[in-house]
Amino acid sequence: MWTFFIALILLIGGYLIYSRVTEKVFNIDDRLTPAIANPDGVDITPLPKWKAFLIELLNIAGTGPIFGAISGALFGPIVFLWIVFGCILGGAVHDYFSGMISSRNNGDSIVRLSRKYLGRAMEIIMRIFSIVLLVLVTSVFVVSPSSLLESLTGGKVFAWIWMIIILAYYLLSTLVPIDKVIGKLYPVFGVILIVMALSVIGGILFQQDKYPMLEIIDHFRDLSASNGGLPWWPFMLTTVACGAVSGFHATQSPMIAKCIKNEKEGRQVFYGAMVAEGVIALIWAAAAMAFYHVGDSSGWSALSAIGGSSTSVQEISSSILGPFGTVLAIVGVIICPITSGDTALRSCRLILGEWFKLDQKKLVNRLILTLPLFLVIVGISVWNFLDTKNFNLLWRWFAWSNQLLATATLWVATAYLLKEGKNKYLSLFTSIPAFIMTAVVTTYILGEPNIALGQFIPMNIAYIVGASLAAINFGIYLFFLFKKKPQLEEKENNI
Repeated sequence: MWTFFIALILLIGGYLIYSRVTEKVFNIDDRLTPAIANPDGVDITPLPKWKAFLIELLNIAGTGPIFGAISGALFGPIVFLWIVFGCILGGAVHDYFSGMISSRNNGDSIVRLSRKYLGRAMEIIMRIFSIVLLVLVTSVFVVSPSSLLESLTGGKVFAWIWMIIILAYYLLSTLVPIDKVIGKLYPVFGVILIVMALSVIGGILFQQDKYPMLEIIDHFRDLSASNGGLPWWPFMLTTVACGAVSGFHATQSPMIAKCIKNEKEGRQVFYGAMVAEGVIALIWAAAAMAFYHVGDSSGWSALSAIGGSSTSVQEISSSILGPFGTVLAIVGVIICPITSGDTALRSCRLILGEWFKLDQKKLVNRLILTLPLFLVIVGISVWNFLDTKNFNLLWRWFAWSNQLLATATLWVATAYLLKEGKNKYLSLFTSIPAFIMTAVVTTYILGEPNIALGQFIPMNIAYIVGASLAAINFGIYLFFLFKKKPQLEEKENNI
């Protein structure tokens, strides 16, 4: 129990202290935000701070901090360390900078920001991975709620019917102004997500005799030997992405950057929403370990068989909270993926709109961009629905492409601080987590045993290559950090 409360205090303290440090490093001012300077009534429109916070939370959360945290519990209590320090030092910084840099560039996506701060080649890479990632997220978050809804109706309403309904909602919410559907529904859904997490942890705390929470001092070891042999580095760090560090958030923060009314709101909206997601992930990781007694052979077998899924969420919630928990789990597991799927499609439309320079105020332009995307998503969703193995394949590709995007975003933030920061040495603030994530994602791509590269490259080689590439990137960063700029006086003398 004490491990959980210490981790919770660190997360809250991280928001209260480190978010202010982050704000000072970014150096906010009183300039007009896009919502005030250039509102378009569709995507760029002012929203109240509390509503912007809840929408941002739902945008970035989905089932990630639930399913990912439950799967991460298989590594044991060391997962708390990644959720706490990954969130405070990496994820929340990542979300804050991706949102605030976007706000200072009229709400530009991470793709366009990559071109401005890292060059044309990085823009192309980021565009490809952003679109692929967003399409995967939208497709994955069609099938999972559809299947659950079919089971809840006793098979009377088939999953494919629910798929049609969800896809129709995705299309509608992507095309209409953000304050018409998302702005009205998301605050309610956000409250449900928070109540769901608080109810679960409350049930665990009041039933410690039945569901004892594991303490890190007693279980400070990597349980990967019983977790399919996958070591915590880098697999825990990619399994628990939402709740710690997630590149998907970089596609969502610019959406809300178009809606904040001043730069002071960025700390609460972007950093705050990420810490709130970290708290949710912390709760579900603790609940999974307590419920399944991770570390015991029977508990590990039960959890490893289902992992982070609607099944494990329903088992935990219904057992701890009874009928109320069952209803709460069902609502949460249905709502969370849908609220990430629709904004993923919307974000993809915005990225394509920037690419083709189409004015998004015109409905016809939104249709031109959305309909082809929609047809692709329908095709992938059907393919995913026909075979559950396809879902697992998509999720593995999502895992590494998601963290690759997070790594690139942190390097964008570093380049921004080098170029426009009040002190270029403050760029160490973002370059250190960028350096770490470079090693993580490279090692994962090379060592993941279920994708092509991991089948041929030994894990020890993956470690060496990952560390080497990260060191090279950090060396390049140091070159630009200590590179002297021409003095203004010298320029004037040469005129």
